[in-house]
Amino acid sequence: MQTAKAVVVYGATGHTGRFIVAELIKRGFAPILSGRDAAGLEKLAKEWDEVTVRTASVDNPAALDLALAGAAAVINAAGPFAITAGPVVEAALRAGIPYVDVAAEIEANIATFADYAGAARAAGVAVVPAMAFYGGLGDLLVTAAMGDWTSADEAHIAYGLTSWHPTPGTRTAGQVSHERRAGRRLRFRDGELQHHDDQPVQQGWDFPEPLGRRDVIAEFTMADVVTIPSHLQVGEVRTYMAVEAARDLSNEDTPAPVAVDSEGRSDQTFVVDVVVRSGGVERRVSATGQDIYAITAPLVVEAVQRILSGHTHSTGVAPAGQLFDAEDFLWSLTPTLSITGLTKP
Repeated sequence: MQTAKAVVVYGATGHTGRFIVAELIKRGFAPILSGRDAAGLEKLAKEWDEVTVRTASVDNPAALDLALAGAAAVINAAGPFAITAGPVVEAALRAGIPYVDVAAEIEANIATFADYAGAARAAGVAVVPAMAFYGGLGDLLVTAAMGDWTSADEAHIAYGLTSWHPTPGTRTAGQVSHERRAGRRLRFRDGELQHHDDQPVQQGWDFPEPLGRRDVIAEFTMADVVTIPSHLQVGEVRTYMAVEAARDLSNEDTPAPVAVDSEGRSDQTFVVDVVVRSGGVERRVSATGQDIYAITAPLVVEAVQRILSGHTHSTGVAPAGQLFDAEDFLWSLTPTLSITGLTKP
């Protein structure tokens, strides 16, 4: 028998996974901690009351089935998603429960849309890739900014980060993506994904406060080039990254995030600034918050909560902006997330 409040967190022992477990408990869910590290899961379970541990490896379908048994949904927080997404999606489809992940790996997200759209639609199950800071948040912001527009010429998503202390998982996922496209870069232009070898270009970007004007690297491509075009008619999607954050990421000596508050967040401030243009008209929406890994937890748990309560527009494989009411979803995250450019209802 399915337990309505039980949600599996696959990859619970990771940096983002721990934030997700805490958010689930905060909202009254009963997390099931899963992954391949039995000792790590048992150690983590001691930090909370009434959590369940179910060890499972992605190369063992039977163990995954046992891990998901009786759960209402599964959140995949275990990278590299090129390895974990497929097996966990398939286990979710066998169990008939929603699957949501926090993948920032572009190729893994492409594969989820390509490989599971038909099966998820036939099963009537929601499969939501990239429901995280990279991919999910940008998609919601662009969808909200477009509003009543049915199409746009361009969508620009600029990431202003005061710093970027990447986790080991981020570094591994980035390396996997780099290898899968043989070091080439990717962009969405003229209505299609394109690989290219153009050198990175720096330019200025006027972020809302508290960041102000910053140098950014243009076409620092993130998961938005997959999520946004999957449901919005936009000819070009461009993403930008603050230079200081890109340098932190490329520096092998940059340490992992360090907690500065009781919630475990780092002192990193971010602003995601979105500009959409159509026929010479421009619309702009932005979101500001603290710690890109921490904000992923309310994003992904809010998604699960809405799916389980029936507050969705469709089933099958779908990004955040297609599945949910984008504006309402964004406002639900305040005051953790500060939104500008939208009129609060």
